[in-house]
Amino acid sequence: MTGGIKDAGDVMTGAAVARAVEPAHGEHGGHAAACLNCSAVLTGPFCAACGQMAHLHRSLIGLWHDIAHGVFHFEGKVWRTLPLLAWRPGDLVREYIHGARARFVSPLALFLFSVFLMFATFESVGGPIRLDLDRATMTNGVKVHAPAMKADLAKEKARLAGLEADRGRIEKGTISTTDIDSSIASSRGDVQAMTAADAMMNGLSTDGLSTDGLSLPDSINVHTGVAGFDEKIKAALKNPKLLMYKLQSSAYKFAWALIPLSLPFMWLIFAGRRNYKLYDHAIFVTYSLSFVMVLLVAMAVIASLGAPTGWALWLVPVHMFRQLRQAYRLGWFGALWRTATLLIVAFISLSLFAVALVALGLLG
Repeated sequence: MTGGIKDAGDVMTGAAVARAVEPAHGEHGGHAAACLNCSAVLTGPFCAACGQMAHLHRSLIGLWHDIAHGVFHFEGKVWRTLPLLAWRPGDLVREYIHGARARFVSPLALFLFSVFLMFATFESVGGPIRLDLDRATMTNGVKVHAPAMKADLAKEKARLAGLEADRGRIEKGTISTTDIDSSIASSRGDVQAMTAADAMMNGLSTDGLSTDGLSLPDSINVHTGVAGFDEKIKAALKNPKLLMYKLQSSAYKFAWALIPLSLPFMWLIFAGRRNYKLYDHAIFVTYSLSFVMVLLVAMAVIASLGAPTGWALWLVPVHMFRQLRQAYRLGWFGALWRTATLLIVAFISLSLFAVALVALGLLG
């Protein structure tokens, strides 16, 4: 229940943040004769001198009206924007660049809302891809079956606890502990591998990455050449759950960095077309990233219902191809090679972003 409230709060926060950067053009309502902020004569729903809304509330009902108006009017624009984003993404980019902005959610507002919605959905129902592979489909005979993973993991943790107890008894005698130490090391490796697999099958749950039942040795060796950084890595290895929370927090805060990371590459692949500016590329990238996040949200919801979702990843290059053709008026070949290049660019940008997040998580 608490998690659901938190997730709903995340989405509402995302809508509120998006609303804060979303232009209010095209919104109308009744108003007073003079602006209550600067006293200028009002001729429309906004003051021509300072920009304040003409129609104001001063009651609890009015407060809820402002919240509902801010969130749901934004939602109204979303339903006009999403169909174009899904089917005619390049036309959406062109219309926005050329001034048709009152009807659509601005790129940055949609991006911010998509970020909050994506993380809230992942926390609530899990990730967009679930693995459920039967032994018969594995050529190496390794069983990776999601429903049985937790039970197998619990058995292995119990086995590890038994081995450690046996070692304590053996250590008090004269028998060598070499053999049982080897078994313990092997069991610890199995528990760690199964924990990671279980986490991936459940949408990278941070609970699945906890080290409950494991006692990583204090003597674990990490050598990067920087003593302080070595200690940070060792601390992260002992508490990966905390590291995952830090990464999630950083991803919230710095998701916008994907936009400037992509812009230099966009400029390079359109270097011969001087009629397109960095601003145009920024609009393209921001709407494109928003589509990917909305797609991941839809995949996560579908996966939570037990349906396969991996096939939907093919929609990313298809959408990118259509968006390039429509936005930049490209032919098939021009859009095709740029799509292939942009997929490589996306991988590079995400890799740089992930490295930065891990570094922030370790140093934070």
